[in-house]
Amino acid sequence: MRKTKTTTPVRFNEDIELEKNLRPLSFEEFVGQKKIVDNLKVFISAALIRKESLDHVLLTGPPGLGKTTLAHIIANELGVKIKITSGPVLEKPGDLAGILTNLEENSVLFIDEIHRLSPVVEEYLYSAMEDFKIDIMIDSGPNARTVQIKLPKYTLIGATTRAGLLTSPLRDRFGINSRLDYYTAEDLHQIVKRSAKILQIEIDDDAAFEIARRSRGTPRIANRLLKRTRDFADVENLNKINLEIAQKALRNLDVDEFGLDDMDKEILRTIVLKYKGGPVGLNTIAVSVNEDPGTIEEVYEPFLIQQGFLKRTPRGRETTELALKVLKINKADLLSGALWDTEKLF
Repeated sequence: MRKTKTTTPVRFNEDIELEKNLRPLSFEEFVGQKKIVDNLKVFISAALIRKESLDHVLLTGPPGLGKTTLAHIIANELGVKIKITSGPVLEKPGDLAGILTNLEENSVLFIDEIHRLSPVVEEYLYSAMEDFKIDIMIDSGPNARTVQIKLPKYTLIGATTRAGLLTSPLRDRFGINSRLDYYTAEDLHQIVKRSAKILQIEIDDDAAFEIARRSRGTPRIANRLLKRTRDFADVENLNKINLEIAQKALRNLDVDEFGLDDMDKEILRTIVLKYKGGPVGLNTIAVSVNEDPGTIEEVYEPFLIQQGFLKRTPRGRETTELALKVLKINKADLLSGALWDTEKLF
């Protein structure tokens, strides 16, 4: 039987390395979140002067704003190793104990999605954070006994997109609490140009800004749109991304001038046309658009609210006049009920 020749996916491996390289490695390379960065610089410098471990850090905010990146930068600036895990992975106390006992002095432990820790593991974490010690149960039944193990001084960095789900005892044990906010178009403009340089893509300044302003204030989305725009440029045999190809790519990706994608518009249309602009509950919206309530609350709502398309009230979610403008719906028609019998906008 004839053997088929196998080839190494060189381009695939290169893409993985490029993806890693897009993350800034130091505060000097990190764009945006100025107040948080300035404060972290002070806290890290003070810890280095005292030759102590940095106090535990909690990073909160919507997905894609740089929580994981900041965790790596903190470890780099401290000159220590970083161990990475996530809340759902730590199912039982033994999982956490195995990680904690293998940490080095002053090193960093990063737990992503820390709000998803099980209650048992969270209780176990309290003494590890506060007293740097853990109690391990040996044997069972009448022979059961507890052995206390001293841990090296370390820094726990927790990241979460749902700060409200953290228990007060856990939240209070973090000495440094920073909330990341959405980026300005100007900051994202710098990020797009930096990423283009790393990816070895030539891009016009106005094309970079076009991608930046449609990126929902999120660096992860900006980098994703840049790479997809590169695909359109490569197919059309262009050596540089110009404004025209950027607009074409974004149009084909269904990203409008406000940075809204199809799901954003579907959420707004549903509230306006099915529920007369609200108020309407989150679960009702989720069922109507066939999306998970948590995804709507974590991914879509924060941007829609910040940009003024949606507002939360004690009675539920309501759309604003700006949402009507984006959807090209006349407010008079909405109030008169003229839209309730038509489906052309769905």
